[in-house]
Amino acid sequence: MAKNRALQQWRVEDSIELYGIRNWGAGYFNVADNGDVVVCPQGPKGPQIPITEIIAGLHERGYDMPVLLRVENILDARISNIHDSFRKAIKNLGYKGQYRGVFPIKVNQQQQVVEKIAQFGANYHHGLEVGSKAELIAAVSLMRDTEACLICNGYKDEEFFDLGLQAQRLGFNVHFVMEMPGELDLLLERSKALGVRPNIGVRAKLAVKAGGHWTDSGGERSTFGLGASQIVDIVDKLKAQGMLDCFRLLHYHLGSQLSNIRDIRRGVMEGARLYVGLVQEGAPMGYLDLGGGLAVDYDGSHTNYISSRNYTLDEYSTDVVEAIMSILDEQDIPHPHIITESGRATVAYYSVLLFNILDVSAVEEVQLPETLGEETPEPVRNLREVLSGITLRNLQECYNDAIYYRDEMRQLFSAGRVNLRQRTLSERFFWAIMLRIAEEKRRLKTVPRDLQDIDASLADIYYGNFSVFQSLPDSWAIDQLFPIMPIHRLNEFPSRQGIISDITCDSDGRIDHFIDPQGLKHTLDLHPLRDGEEYYLGAFLVGAYQETLGDLHNLMGDTNVVSIRCADDGSYEYVREIRGDSVADILSYVEYDPRRILDELRSTAERAVREKRISPSDRYAILQCFEDGLRGYTYFER
Repeated sequence: MAKNRALQQWRVEDSIELYGIRNWGAGYFNVADNGDVVVCPQGPKGPQIPITEIIAGLHERGYDMPVLLRVENILDARISNIHDSFRKAIKNLGYKGQYRGVFPIKVNQQQQVVEKIAQFGANYHHGLEVGSKAELIAAVSLMRDTEACLICNGYKDEEFFDLGLQAQRLGFNVHFVMEMPGELDLLLERSKALGVRPNIGVRAKLAVKAGGHWTDSGGERSTFGLGASQIVDIVDKLKAQGMLDCFRLLHYHLGSQLSNIRDIRRGVMEGARLYVGLVQEGAPMGYLDLGGGLAVDYDGSHTNYISSRNYTLDEYSTDVVEAIMSILDEQDIPHPHIITESGRATVAYYSVLLFNILDVSAVEEVQLPETLGEETPEPVRNLREVLSGITLRNLQECYNDAIYYRDEMRQLFSAGRVNLRQRTLSERFFWAIMLRIAEEKRRLKTVPRDLQDIDASLADIYYGNFSVFQSLPDSWAIDQLFPIMPIHRLNEFPSRQGIISDITCDSDGRIDHFIDPQGLKHTLDLHPLRDGEEYYLGAFLVGAYQETLGDLHNLMGDTNVVSIRCADDGSYEYVREIRGDSVADILSYVEYDPRRILDELRSTAERAVREKRISPSDRYAILQCFEDGLRGYTYFER
């Protein structure tokens, strides 16, 4: 598409279509008339803030790239949208219960994120879900709304139960979800010791199994949860203890990023059947927790592809409420409060990873010699003949011949029969052939399989100032698609095809899969670099999991983090700034002591002085360099 449009004048609308920003941006991101990507914190009808303007402000405040940009208004909007959608469905369908959303802290454990959710979520009694003692303590410290639900999932020891029971004594609406058969005995023991009657729930293993990356937590063979017979055992044990009135919640989880609404509806209906059965057993119940799964449309295709979803938020809410009502009304069972643990859909849009491009490695046409000397090896002569004989009809043949003669030259070089310059000449002819074939094959109606990957092999490598492993680990680990695009120059034709490499020393530190209107492509349309001018890219929708899952590959640390908040008049302020990890910080994470490092360096430098390698003044300058390095950013600094 881009090549065809290049024949005409390139417009901003062409870039909008090429990168699909209006499809995946959900109204929070767009492109201005000058070609800059803008943030729309209050939606498409609100103020627009150019990201280049935000970056300029960061530079003035002393922040280098990469930066994780958080837009607080978007987080507010996501919480509001989810609750408003369920409230609308509840009202339209005449549902008698209420909606109670909770945020799973594991999705983004950063303090300022959870704190913001707890603060704004209080307007809707939006609670938190925890799966560890650390998360539980963090949640209790940040929550102020005692009507919101505090859901305790995961494996729980005595101390976990004690912390939750004490939180209940403080007035919090705590629910303990039984994940394993043996947990109930310990909970009953601790609740009696502390004199607290707990709110008890169970996590059910459903027979329904959804499709996608993160659905192993669903189905009968899932790691967590209890089967039907084990749930009945809990009912019987609570009856025997006179505590069946404490059984308040049924929970299940089909998995994260559920792209197909049919899977969701089947899961809800099975969960509702189990809920009916528990009420008929005499449990008061009152809460049905559907777990997570509300998907994010990362690629903007609106399909059931694993990086998308084939439903809207309103369709999701309506289907959930309608499915519950259809089952419960048959048995005249009171409608429970509905809980969903939507983490990805809450925070994904909130964060954008911004980074600059440091350099580009490109395969480009070079000047080839018009004549070849008598000493030229035969494979080089053959490659020259292949280049001069390329036609539309013999592309496959020329491709095969080029591969053969190139490999022949490599074998001769390895055997010491040709020199370095001769091999270099063969490589230049080879890539000239590939470039010519790539250009010609665009005229073919059907491209042979061997020729389909040529564009990827010819793609430029854009070296980005970031670490895939630290900031986009799902892209590396499971080929998760994130929208990635330039954040400026979108009024210009992107004439280059590229992949993105990070600055780690690892071949896996690259991104070579990108969103496309047809689903997936292996190169990204980019602009050539300009001398003396920065080129910025943004990876969008990275607020879920990526900040938590990042690792320390090559000892690259956390990036700078900056939050902005937009006012109604379009003005904005930098409300929070967190410096990224220094070299000293990151070394301490892997058990190095920066002070000891400096002591060892001083000893080494002093020994060099004694050995007359350096002067005392050199010693001072060298140590100062290392001290500055320890204080510096782990990423590339201009």
